[in-house]
Amino acid sequence: MEWTREKRYLPYSKWDALTLLKLQSQAARSEYQLQYHIRPMSGLLNDPNGFSYFNGKWQVFYQSYPFGAVHGLKSWVHLESPDLVHWQNLGQAVLPDCDLDSHGAYSGSAKAIGDKLFLMYTGNVRDENWVRHSYQVGAFMDQEGNVEKIKEPLIKAPDHVTEHFRDPQILEHDGKYYAILGAQDAETKSGHISLYRAEKIEGPWEDLGYVDLPAMGYMVECPNLVFVDGKPVFIFCPQGLDKKVTDYQNVYPNMYWVGESFDFDTGHFETKQKAPINLDEGFDVYASQAFNAPDGSAYVVSWVGLPDMTYPTDEEGWANCFSQVKKLSLKHGHLLQKPVKAMKSLRSDKKPFAGHHLMDLGNQTEIKLDIHRGQEGTLTLAADEAGEHGLKLHFKTGNGASLTVDRGEAGEAVNPEYGTARSISLPENEDLSLRIYLDHSLFEIFIDGGREVITGRYFAPKGQIFAKMSKGVSYKGKSWKLKNM
Repeated sequence: MEWTREKRYLPYSKWDALTLLKLQSQAARSEYQLQYHIRPMSGLLNDPNGFSYFNGKWQVFYQSYPFGAVHGLKSWVHLESPDLVHWQNLGQAVLPDCDLDSHGAYSGSAKAIGDKLFLMYTGNVRDENWVRHSYQVGAFMDQEGNVEKIKEPLIKAPDHVTEHFRDPQILEHDGKYYAILGAQDAETKSGHISLYRAEKIEGPWEDLGYVDLPAMGYMVECPNLVFVDGKPVFIFCPQGLDKKVTDYQNVYPNMYWVGESFDFDTGHFETKQKAPINLDEGFDVYASQAFNAPDGSAYVVSWVGLPDMTYPTDEEGWANCFSQVKKLSLKHGHLLQKPVKAMKSLRSDKKPFAGHHLMDLGNQTEIKLDIHRGQEGTLTLAADEAGEHGLKLHFKTGNGASLTVDRGEAGEAVNPEYGTARSISLPENEDLSLRIYLDHSLFEIFIDGGREVITGRYFAPKGQIFAKMSKGVSYKGKSWKLKNM
């Protein structure tokens, strides 16, 4: 199919049901399909939206274009969960069906207010000259999932920003409502986080200017403010950031900045951190959304996919997925990301990991390894039957300790122009703790209790389900096959 502009923005009512059913069937039969991660029924899955707690369950939405693995007319698909692991897909919740979101319901957030969930998102509108106009749209969702949109925009783009003004996060502080948004300054064409305040959720919303952070590249997308162990943490995606500020290899990074305090009314962010830090050291994490649960705990979920990139399943009519939900904490000013407790409920068929010879681990696997200090070797995952090719984890736990994850030999190439390997430094002469999750075409590697996380997609041929450790390496390990969902 040739994806013209007209085709991408064709109203949903113009598509026939048979086309959608065929796409859903094709995605379900894919040999790369994930089992225990959120993935699209069909078409494109994009940013996490509306991550929240409401009506006794966890809520999340994903930005969706259901008719192909391309960016077209976006809607929101709704999921809910009792435990942040088992998610029920409730179907489309926010459709691009009004004047304020005629060309797409873009990213946003949610907050429980009374017996309803308030949604705030960016409505994408194009005029007859295809000039973009961004509106911040409000809507209420009741306990039955019915959504009623507010007819007037909550926030219109101010004169000092360009058309790139989007991705609102709703916050509440001292009885008032606040919103932060990604913005591009009209004069400098640089990226900032805008701050707004309102006495009532429906507005009026007052522009408080930019958050007191340095300009970051040419645009900031998907900004989040979350409090972790009492400290304010900004999580955001700076586009075009100078790599002299913070090194990164992906087309766009997802980063965080830990502060000591944040003044909601002035935007002043007090911090000891000199530069933003990569949230994930892998290949494909972007547009992460974090929020504070009612008990104050902080959680984050990420889009595993990148803007302007392609993936092998695009040809099958579906693309991308979410990471598992991770709980956040702080240690020495650094974010720790850990799997939520309910991930253990997926475990079955526990066995010792003794991978000096090929081990069949299945397509959905959790592995826990403690590699002793002073060693060097390679763990090959998703290996072929000879154990020569696959997802390679090269480790060194002595002087110059490091871990490198290389997907260059793990099946089909995935955006190799941005490199096939990612490396991190490790504490020297210490044991290395790894907790690895595989979900057929997704890997998530938690290093030293979540001090670092390396996430990415891989597309190994069907049947490559083996693992192998270099001979002579001393380690302790165990593994579980994980249940399909």
